[in-house]
Amino acid sequence: MKQSRQILVLTIFICLFFSLSFAQTDFQRDDTELADLIQRSKKAIVAIGTFHFNTKPTVQFAGTGFLIGNGTRIVTNLHVIAAIKEKKRLFNLRVFHQDLPLKGIKATIVAEDEFHDLAILEIEEKNLPALPLEKTRQVKEGHKIAFTGYPIGFILGLNPTTHTGIISAIAPIILPSPTARIINGDLIKHLKDPFDIFQIDATAYPGNSGSPVYSIATGEVVGVINMVFVKGKKEHILQEPTGITYAIPIKFVHELNRSIQ
Repeated sequence: MKQSRQILVLTIFICLFFSLSFAQTDFQRDDTELADLIQRSKKAIVAIGTFHFNTKPTVQFAGTGFLIGNGTRIVTNLHVIAAIKEKKRLFNLRVFHQDLPLKGIKATIVAEDEFHDLAILEIEEKNLPALPLEKTRQVKEGHKIAFTGYPIGFILGLNPTTHTGIISAIAPIILPSPTARIINGDLIKHLKDPFDIFQIDATAYPGNSGSPVYSIATGEVVGVINMVFVKGKKEHILQEPTGITYAIPIKFVHELNRSIQ
């Protein structure tokens, strides 16, 4: 009887040992795959801003973007380049990356989507890789995602930062017009038929605008960061982040990109 108990205890110990070993191996594998995915994705992430030798600082940061297609087109938010347009500094529009010259390279705006807050830029360089875009909408609430960008500009240099989380909600959003003077037929049509937006359970910051949201499972871009829920004043976003971020689904990037092909 005593021998049977010893055998039973030994058997349980062996089972637990191998279970823990396999579990640890799975965790290590997941961590390695995510680390590899992040390193691949970072190569396609760029900073967007301006360069002019008469300004101080000469390089000014506006937001994040990412390469698509053959590596000559860059997706970002329209609001990232809006201030540059308003100040009539499009001639100074630049794309920055650690593998490009320090002063960046020139970029031009080739497509805009005001309602979905998207823009596509074009560059002549073909030295940088592009990110794959999701072609069939398969994103569901609970899916694990990551997004990479420049949350606080150039403070950390040209080294983009990654945050991870889940798609916490997919719900229609209505974007009210800030002033009555810009209400038009297209906006009214969209207000009657609002589009879905992704809510993400992860913290983003203003510099993350234009960052790609990609599936950890497939590595494909599923959305573009464009808004952060702010509690209180805008200045509180760094001190008291809510951890609630929003992203535009990638299908609207596909539609905008097709419009210029």
